[in-house]
Amino acid sequence: MNMGDLFGMAGKMKEMQARMQEAQENLTKITEVGEAGAGMVKAKANGKKQLISIEIDEDLMKPSDREILQDLIVAATNKALEKVEVKAKEELQKSTEGLMPNIPGMDFDKLFK
Repeated sequence: MNMGDLFGMAGKMKEMQARMQEAQENLTKITEVGEAGAGMVKAKANGKKQLISIEIDEDLMKPSDREILQDLIVAATNKALEKVEVKAKEELQKSTEGLMPNIPGMDFDKLFK
């Protein structure tokens, strides 16, 4: 390997770092909504797996429905997180396209935790 190859590789690494940083910042813009109870509870999460908001139908705001409401919130949140995880992975793959080989099973999640 000659010096030109080393400089070229270093340049690719810097470009990859910049793209990964940009992709990480873009994860907050990716959102997905999960619903439970036929849409009575909606949870919105972003690509960083952060819960952004919860919407609850007024009909569930009775004290007698407390346990049902808790279960629906958990279900809606988990659905939103599952859906946004797929979108986030797609975004990360797009951001690093052409810089890294597409290695089956390579998981970018660990880079953003």
